[in-house]
Amino acid sequence: MTSGEHEILTYQRFGTAVRELAQTIADDGFVPDVILSIARGGVFLAGGLGYALDCKNLHLMNVEFYTGEGTTLDMPVMLPPVPNAVDFSRKRILVADDVADTGRTLKLVHDFVADHVAEVRSAVIYEKPQSLVKCEYVWKSTDRWIDFPWSSEPPVTA
Repeated sequence: MTSGEHEILTYQRFGTAVRELAQTIADDGFVPDVILSIARGGVFLAGGLGYALDCKNLHLMNVEFYTGEGTTLDMPVMLPPVPNAVDFSRKRILVADDVADTGRTLKLVHDFVADHVAEVRSAVIYEKPQSLVKCEYVWKSTDRWIDFPWSSEPPVTA
């Protein structure tokens, strides 16, 4: 679904995206030992994929890059607590995020674990053409700004 310059993801379409991505991963024969989510947007996908792929070993990395629509820090930054890369030793890792936009966040996480793991692959709901990282599993490609159901409304305040 699109609206002007935005791609709109509803919770219903998100459910479809998770199941279709999981089926693509399963059909490819990749069985992750760990799903590593990039917070915050990747948490939703990682949780859904964890259930769909029957993978209970989920980890989280907090990475800050986007500060608003179309605005970023100069480079992505890992926020504490940073997991110990040795914990992923010789494991098959599936990195999950909501979008591969510039790809810089995915590249940071991929590079962080790459030397310690048996294999690392990435799954995203959306991938943009300019992404530095070409993910193995992509639900949809787009060049639009994406309105995710979990971030399209302002924070709740008292």
